[in-house]
Amino acid sequence: MELYVPIVVLAVLAAGFAVFSVSIAPFTGPKRWNRAKLDAYECGIEPTPQPVGGGRFPLKYMITAMLFIVFDIEIIFLYPWAVAFDKLGVFGLVEMMLFIVTVLVAYAYVWRRRGLDWD
Repeated sequence: MELYVPIVVLAVLAAGFAVFSVSIAPFTGPKRWNRAKLDAYECGIEPTPQPVGGGRFPLKYMITAMLFIVFDIEIIFLYPWAVAFDKLGVFGLVEMMLFIVTVLVAYAYVWRRRGLDWD
């Protein structure tokens, strides 16, 4: 059990710091309230009124999000290849070049179709 003592102490310290930080913040921070800070979004742009049931997101937003996910997941496949690069040899190099070319072709297609423009 003595091996777990440092882990328990660290967990107690982390929890104590989190509780202390959250509880002391309202008393120590500056209080400069204005209409912009009380709004739901504090990004510098006045929010536009939304319908009661919520608004529909533009299709362009969803396509951009899906493209980000697709390219992000494809890049994740590069990490195992980089770790096992020495063991894979020429076969691994050729396969990864084919993979990268496929990703670049998809990227060029999306770019050509103006799928990355945010108008």
